Amino acid sequence: MRAVVATGTGGPEVLSVAEVPDVEPGPGEVVLEVAAAGLNRADLLQRQGFYPPPPGTSDVIGMECSGTVAALGEGVVGWEVGQEACALLAGGGYASRVAVPAGQLMPVPDGVDLVTAAALPEVACTVWSNVFMVAGLKPHESLLVHGGAGGIGTFAIQLAHHLGARVLTTGGTPEKLAFCAGLGADVTINYRDEDFVEVVGRETDGGVDVILDNMGAKYLARNVAALATEGRLVIIGMQGGTKAELDIGALLRKRGAVIATTLRARPTAEKAAICGAVVEHVWPLVSQGLVKPVVHGTVPLADVADAHRLMESGDHTGKILLTL
Repeated sequence: MRAVVATGTGGPEVLSVAEVPDVEPGPGEVVLEVAAAGLNRADLLQRQGFYPPPPGTSDVIGMECSGTVAALGEGVVGWEVGQEACALLAGGGYASRVAVPAGQLMPVPDGVDLVTAAALPEVACTVWSNVFMVAGLKPHESLLVHGGAGGIGTFAIQLAHHLGARVLTTGGTPEKLAFCAGLGADVTINYRDEDFVEVVGRETDGGVDVILDNMGAKYLARNVAALATEGRLVIIGMQGGTKAELDIGALLRKRGAVIATTLRARPTAEKAAICGAVVEHVWPLVSQGLVKPVVHGTVPLADVADAHRLMESGDHTGKILLTL
């Protein structure tokens, strides 16, 4: 089988495609013949040597894919060879075949083609688990999404909007902010020339109820300042660094919560539960066309280095997919 391999850690130039030993399904696993794999910020960190895969996981980059069931491991029920599916992975997605625990396999929603389905698993599971299962966003509450034009941001805006929340988002260009508004964002904030804390203060009654943050340290103090009373800040990324001072007094005065979560390293049973919840609660909205995967474009697997360069440039809206 073919897979992306790395000659070391560093820039996109360390990535290339090579022939590697074929994968076989272990007990409870399914092998997918991959049609497409989604790119994620964590992939860039892994390539740079900052985000190694969990123990026992493939060294091949890639945390989501879509494809056709090619083989079933011992004990797998509910799936048959030839069925189309998309999958949440701990690794291994940048390849022509991948083994995945059956609980992390999800049907392709109605109305979504097989390649586009690769844009769904990571964003859908991240948004549903963090914004709704962990932070408990309710209808008529407010959500601030940082980086609204990215894969996670575009999905979070749509899902929160269609479930009745008021959505605010940040972005870096007027074009990206206009796109976010078209997805359902009620308030858009250009982080290059506006202070999102000031805008939140003007546009809300005391702050936002939930913040979905991919920046980490750089935004910590301002995120706490932007929270409403009993607000919940969920940190899912470290693009703005890993260390910052937290004003406990400010957090106490708001009776707020700061929650930092990752999806990749969770136990298989937890990820299976999240996938099941996504199929139950999110897939119907996708099938009805109310929430749509946003794909910037597709890149052949052989051009994986170019795909990473595009993601690093920030000149994209939504997901970038590798196709086989």
